[in-house]
Amino acid sequence: METSRRSFLKLGGLCALGLGSLPIVNALAKTETSPEFVANPRALTAKRWGMAIDLKACWEKGKPECKECSAACHTIHNVPDIGNPQQEIKWIWTEPYGGVFADMANSYLPGDLAQKSVLVLCNHCMDAPCVRVCPTKATFKRSDGITMIDYHRCIGCRFCMAACPYGARSFNFWEPRGYIKTELNPTYPTRDAGVVEKCNFCEERLAVGLRPACVEACNKDGRTMYFGDLEDPDSEVRKVLAVRYSIKRRPELGTGPSVFYLI
Repeated sequence: METSRRSFLKLGGLCALGLGSLPIVNALAKTETSPEFVANPRALTAKRWGMAIDLKACWEKGKPECKECSAACHTIHNVPDIGNPQQEIKWIWTEPYGGVFADMANSYLPGDLAQKSVLVLCNHCMDAPCVRVCPTKATFKRSDGITMIDYHRCIGCRFCMAACPYGARSFNFWEPRGYIKTELNPTYPTRDAGVVEKCNFCEERLAVGLRPACVEACNKDGRTMYFGDLEDPDSEVRKVLAVRYSIKRRPELGTGPSVFYLI
């Protein structure tokens, strides 16, 4: 039976210490495919998770300016506030429309559209270049389409940052724990200096039946963000994509972003 990366590393460490007894080996061999493993019955599952952001609703409600989505995300995930724009850590943030969709910009854009704020985050691409270049496989794709980072395997080479065409990854130049300005969330691990981090579609919340923090925060006073299974025609994200025109960031690159923008 194939073991997980983390189980393999633990097993290797125990063997090196001469502690590789049969009971320990058997315990570490239990994974999500083992009969002994029981998944949370409340967990939300999908073949491919995806998101749609309603730009019109976002602009009309002033969502980017209120920063409810980023505040919720950064608080739950213990994202540090470095205070230096050149070294900031961000999971979900805003950028001007003209920069986010530079390939669609032109001199005849209506009004101040080019400067309007657009929410951006990791696109959890189908063919993610960050996954291909990671030398330690710290960045990997889950079967449900989420692009993950194993902080313990990240060696800080930043190849993934160079490969990502969306600038969705941040590097911890400093020990991040000293820069966490919100109340520490003990249910999510803090990181170390020298590792990369980014949005994970709140996979830890999905595992216990909760939707992403940004989605819940943004939709308190009206629907702005849609989340669901892109492979399920009956999911909320597929339903809205079926009736609204949407665009993706830099589709010509062939990465297959899982984040859509409704216009």
